[in-house]
Order: sequence, then C-alpha cells, then structure tokens
Amino acid sequence: MQKNIRISALLLLCSMVAISCKKDSSIDTAQTNTSTFKLSSIAVANGVLLDAYKCEKKVNKIENSIPLAWSGSPANAKSFAITMIHYPNPSDLVNFNSYLELWGIDKSVSEIPYAKAGNGPWFMGPNKDLNAISYSSPCSSGSGSHQYTITIYALSETPASLPKENSMTVTNKVLMAALSKVTVIDKATLVFNSVTP
Repeated sequence: MQKNIRISALLLLCSMVAISCKKDSSIDTAQTNTSTFKLSSIAVANGVLLDAYKCEKKVNKIENSIPLAWSGSPANAKSFAITMIHYPNPSDLVNFNSYLELWGIDKSVSEIPYAKAGNGPWFMGPNKDLNAISYSSPCSSGSGSHQYTITIYALSETPASLPKENSMTVTNKVLMAALSKVTVIDKATLVFNSVTP
C-alpha cells in the first residue's frame, strides 16, 4: 500500500514537471517568433512627424514624400508594397483617407529617400484627392494630434493583377484586394502623429 502511494506521488511529480516544461517551451517559441522586420523614417521623432515634412508644397499637384527605410525583411520576399492611411474621425475605423500606394518595389530595395516615392523603379497610385499620381503630405485640418499609419508588406510576388506602370486606378482598396491574392510573408508598420497647433 505504501509502495503504491509512493509510485502515485512520483507519477504526479513527473506529470507536474512535464507540464511545467511544456509551458516553458511554448514561451520560448513565442519569443523566438518575434519579427525583425522594421520600418522607420528620419522624418519621425518620438512618434511625431517633424514640422519640415508637414503640408509639403504642391508642384503640379505633386508633393514631396516622406523618407522611409526598412530592415530585417524576410529573405524569401520577392517584392514590397507600401500604404499610408489616416482616419480623419478616430472613432470611425471604417472610413479612412489614403496618402500613398506603392507596389512592385524590388526585394533589393531597403529605402525610399525624401521626395523619391514617385521616382523609383516601382509604381505609384493616386494621392488622397484622387487627382494626381502622387504622395499626399500630412496636412490635417483642425487642431490637435492626427495619427497616420504607414505599412510595408513583404510579398511572395508582385500581384499579377496590378499594372506595371503608375496608375490612377490603383486605390488603396484595389491594392489591398490584389495583395490578398498573393502571400504576405510579413509586414511592418510605422505609426506617427502630426500635431496641428
């Protein structure tokens, strides 16, 4: 009887050790799966867009784009796409304005210098007002802080449905529908505020 109690206690102890090890293992896995893909901009400091990059002057409806850089992209990514959006009404997360759409960015590219979003070997969609192929500079009306989100998508391929040229037809909705047809291997976001006095 005493031998059976000792065996039961030993089995219970082993079971508890096994459960404990299993929990530790899952924590380790979660930590090692953290993405290294990062998006940044020298135009953003402490989460706020620097004044020099707000309300860029339009020249023939074209505005200078924010400088962007990324690192840690997946080795198997074949191309990138980039979007930039802003919700004018923070309580309405359905309707937003789109400030930038880029696609067909080669896997060898890791930055877009200031004012060069429309001048690279990739393709661009319309500005926020849908009246030119251009980036739209943050220039929100009304005082306070306005949040913008830039997202870069690392893709298995450039979606075949997208044109191989700049196009007014590739709105954010069209671009996102095209991205849903390929594998998004990873993505990184840069969220910042533009503060209006």
